[in-house]
Amino acid sequence: MASSIEAMKDAEKVPGPIYVYEAPVRAWHWIHALSIFVLAGTGYLIANPLPTLSGEASDHFLMGTIRLVHFIAAFVFAAGLFVRTYWAIVGNEFARELFIVPMWRGEWWKRVWHEIKFYAFATRKMSKNPGHNPLAQFFMWAINVVLALFMVCTGFALYSQGTGAGSWADKMFGWVFVIEPSSQTVRMWHLMGMWLMLLFIIIHIYMVIRADVMSRQNGISVMINGWRTFKDDGPLSPQ
Repeated sequence: MASSIEAMKDAEKVPGPIYVYEAPVRAWHWIHALSIFVLAGTGYLIANPLPTLSGEASDHFLMGTIRLVHFIAAFVFAAGLFVRTYWAIVGNEFARELFIVPMWRGEWWKRVWHEIKFYAFATRKMSKNPGHNPLAQFFMWAINVVLALFMVCTGFALYSQGTGAGSWADKMFGWVFVIEPSSQTVRMWHLMGMWLMLLFIIIHIYMVIRADVMSRQNGISVMINGWRTFKDDGPLSPQ
């Protein structure tokens, strides 16, 4: 089995399935997705509290429970990002695709444009990649690194308002309020980030299903068993 992109480049034919996504990467993917859904659901209710509850307010702690679930999911989300960063260092070369995006290469941008045309039904020819195609790689980096860090910083900054001045959250993320003193503005930033993540998930699901049906390789099962399989034995696209 070929174990690196460099080795595969030298081959005229792809010999068979390639083990791309290791178990920690696949586990992070599904835990990360679940935490986003939990955060989005509870976050929406925090931003738009339930209008009425039966009985006396003192008899309920529903919103408090929703906030607690949101905080737990936030810690899972942040811890997952930390573990995923660590695995990019110790894992295989495909684990580093999330963090190393070759935007300085002109050829890479040409391949991005080709992928845009494919998903927009402007061309039927799709590239053949063992890992992410360039467009998917860019979106994964923009959402799961850049936007994820933004959500962690703004989220824990808001969390620090409850833990109080001098708490670990205030010491680590209180600088957000130096940039923007208004907590309501920071809250709005955080909410807009949530909608961007949900929009990305919709686009991501479309791209994966379309790639699975019409591309030259599998798209869904690779994140379940880790193996990239191909529908033809032609050479890989330039990486």
